[in-house]
Amino acid sequence: MDREKGRRQATFVVEHLDPELGKWSAREYGCIARECHAAGARFLLTSVPESLQLPEELASLKEELTVERRSVEEIFAEIKDRVCLLDPAATAELSPADGDNFDVFLFGGILGDDPPRDRTSELRKKGYTGRSLGPKQMSTDTAVRVTRMVTLDRIPLDKIPYVDNPELRFSRYETTELPYRYVADKDGKPIMPEGMFELIKADADRGLDDVL
Repeated sequence: MDREKGRRQATFVVEHLDPELGKWSAREYGCIARECHAAGARFLLTSVPESLQLPEELASLKEELTVERRSVEEIFAEIKDRVCLLDPAATAELSPADGDNFDVFLFGGILGDDPPRDRTSELRKKGYTGRSLGPKQMSTDTAVRVTRMVTLDRIPLDKIPYVDNPELRFSRYETTELPYRYVADKDGKPIMPEGMFELIKADADRGLDDVL
C-alpha cells in the first residue's frame, strides 16, 4: 500500500514478446526498472523464456527488476479487472483517475517498431481494459514514463512536455531522426536511457559502413 496516496503499490509490466532481448530493449528495460524503483513502484518483465539469458546490466538489478517466466495473464488472473493495457488502438486515453482505477499497467514489448507492427494485439485478445497514450509512437521506456507521470504524479497527458521526432546530432555532418515521441527534459531534449545515444550512433555507423 502506498501510504501517501492510500492505495496499492502500482505495478508496471512489460510482457516480453520476443524470443531474444536486444541491446536497445536491455537499455530501455534497465531504465524502466530504475525509474519505477525510484518512484516506489514495481517493474515486472514477464513471459521471459527459460532459454533467454539476461545481459548483466539487467541481471544485476536485483531490487529494481522482477523477472517472471510466467505470463501476465497467469500472474494477475485474480485481479484482471485491475489491469490496464496500454493500447494504441484503445478509444479512451489514459487519465490521472486511472491511477485509482487500476493497480497494474501492462505494456507489450516491443512498442517502438517503425512502422508499428501492433505487437499489443496479442495482449488485446485477452480482454484487458485498454487505454491509449495518444496518437504518437513511443519507445517502451517513454510509454512507461508517461503512464507513471499520469497515474502516479497525476499529470494529464496533454500537460506532459513532449518532443516529437527528435534529431540526434553525432557530428557536424552526421545526424539521425528518431520517429518517436519522447518526454522532454527541462532543456527540451528527449529523455532517453543512459547509453542509448551511443548505441544509436554505433548502429548508424554500421549502417554507413554497409553503404560504403
